[in-house]
Amino acid sequence: MYTIENLALTLSQYLPYDQIAKVKRAYFYAEQAHDGQKRKSGEPYVTHPLAVAEILSELRMDCDGLTAALLHDVIEDTGISREALTEQFGAEVASLVDGVSKLTHLEFNSQVEKQAHNFQKMAMAMADDIRVILVKLADRLHNMRTLDAMPAHKKRRIARETLDIYAPIANRLGMYKVRVDLESLAFQAYYPMRARMLQRAINKKYGQQRIKDTQKLEDHIRAELAADYIEATISVREKHIYSIYQKMDKKRRSLAEIMDVMGVRIVTDRHDSCYRILGVIHALFKPIEGRFKDYIAVPKSNGYQSLHTTVLGSNGIPMEVQIRTEEMDLVANNGIAAHWAYKVSGTSNMPSNHDRATKWVKSLLEIQQKARNPVEFVDNVKSDLFPDEVYVFTPNGQIIELPSGATPVDFAYGVHTEIGNTCISCRINRRLAPLSTQLESGQTVEIITAKNAQPNVAWLSFAITGKARTNIRHYLKDKQRENAISIGNRLLTRSLNAFKTNIEELTIEQIAQVLNNHQLASLDDLLESIGKGRHVGYLVARELFPNYDEETLITPKSFKVNGSEGMLISYAKCCAPIPGDPIVGSVQVDKGIVIHHLNCPNVQDHLSNPERFIHMAWGKEIEEELNISLIVTYINERGAVANIASSISDTDFQVSNLDIIERGRVSRLRLSITISSRVGLADVMRRIKAVRCVEKVSRETIVGR
Repeated sequence: MYTIENLALTLSQYLPYDQIAKVKRAYFYAEQAHDGQKRKSGEPYVTHPLAVAEILSELRMDCDGLTAALLHDVIEDTGISREALTEQFGAEVASLVDGVSKLTHLEFNSQVEKQAHNFQKMAMAMADDIRVILVKLADRLHNMRTLDAMPAHKKRRIARETLDIYAPIANRLGMYKVRVDLESLAFQAYYPMRARMLQRAINKKYGQQRIKDTQKLEDHIRAELAADYIEATISVREKHIYSIYQKMDKKRRSLAEIMDVMGVRIVTDRHDSCYRILGVIHALFKPIEGRFKDYIAVPKSNGYQSLHTTVLGSNGIPMEVQIRTEEMDLVANNGIAAHWAYKVSGTSNMPSNHDRATKWVKSLLEIQQKARNPVEFVDNVKSDLFPDEVYVFTPNGQIIELPSGATPVDFAYGVHTEIGNTCISCRINRRLAPLSTQLESGQTVEIITAKNAQPNVAWLSFAITGKARTNIRHYLKDKQRENAISIGNRLLTRSLNAFKTNIEELTIEQIAQVLNNHQLASLDDLLESIGKGRHVGYLVARELFPNYDEETLITPKSFKVNGSEGMLISYAKCCAPIPGDPIVGSVQVDKGIVIHHLNCPNVQDHLSNPERFIHMAWGKEIEEELNISLIVTYINERGAVANIASSISDTDFQVSNLDIIERGRVSRLRLSITISSRVGLADVMRRIKAVRCVEKVSRETIVGR
């Protein structure tokens, strides 16, 4: 049972008397405010904020953070205002309580949009004061410890939400103890049968013998360290159950195949002792190649520092050994919360994990500002919440931390947004490499930029960091608007030509009337809407000149395709038109103009509709490279396919795929090829027809398959 006296006793170990008095005053204030309120378990409600404060006291939280923890439900549940708290406890405490109150009723359910919005609110609260999320994590931890009072369906929902959101945030902030507790409790609540069966299997596999083996191992390592005059604390532990389950689930292995269930942690007093201990461990046990990581020289992004090595134990089972100093151990267990322990004690040598966490939260703000909606925001920060880091170097030796699976594009944006926006290629360890290459720790990456370069939509298929994906999407969104305005301008101008006028000659009143009709703010918004196919240029022109005599309308000129329109001009896959083909444009909502072959069966019934179909023509200078498919009918003899392929191998045309679609004495194959004109197509078809075994070559349309 938690009591204010027990809390005060804990606080007396690191807080001065006047600050303890403030915390106690907050408790009595909360007790009075929550008077008569009960928890689901039947306990007085005030036991909950007291337990939250107790959890934070173990993390050495400062006075204002503890005060806010005791008062965190007061605004939400008792009607006491923020102003009243400011008067009683100061603006900083009131701000923290208000921040936590806004997160109190986060309801994560099957509605993706709502879940994403709530997580976005949490990120914004963290940006104001990171102690808000520490109070929220302690609040969640106590709720998980008392989850049995909840109905079964709520248990599962809260447990799932804990595994998806709260435990990853605790991990990202370096709070190992809190993360492990949250994961273990959530695992038991969400998968109770799996948890029981796995624990039973672990007990059966290792049994009581593991206690004796553990003690024997500790004594053996302690004796070897003492022989080298190294002082250290040694603990042998079993990996927590959810960690073992994740490893089994991800790698599709049985418990018998998960070898490194046991781990050894050695805590010493000095940096150099860590490396001396590593030497002793490698002399005692055979190290496993490729399983050593030096997080002291290169800390994790959340400030975690330790030496990790995996060795073969005396029983032949792999065993992970972690070696660190007492200061590193405090940071490893408490993460960002260790910052307040140092702050309270007045130590100037504060750990850098607070700065790292603050930097991460600021990066969330940047992502949030550029994301189009909460779902995109959450999608973009997932890789940041579940990092398995790689560490790569800039050419001048600066270390860049990235999630596992990151590419040079992620690296470029990690260095600076502008470098990401203008990168065109890269060198990895001084060798040119594709931008889609997955990076490995220790590599040196050099980004090559060009002044007029710009992000490519294809980058979204391999960029994984939130910063990279957000900036790419943000740029493409702006570029798409720019393209849409340009195309909308051309479409409206073309339609206005039929009325013997142009955009420059329109009056302010005419434009204002149309904007008002469609609830648009500016002419650019109208042009963008036309370019994206949401409004039709012909109909907008009719609105601008409602009284115009239709008999005097002139036929508008064809819309010229020059190949530089951007992403709002696309080519229909059903007929795959190429430069030189007669074409027609289909205006589709949010897709812009889709170009079809004039004889495409899919457009024949709609060509008379002037609203959605427009006459088009190829520009003189166009050199657009487009994919088409050829169907080749040939006699199936030895080397036939090779002869067909080699017939165009010495041309500039690129074959992207060759697929045999019918086998027999007379066979058929589909040849996908990149072509830029009808002249080039005729040349390719002539070369293929010249092969002795070929009987027929024709262009394929999807309609004809």
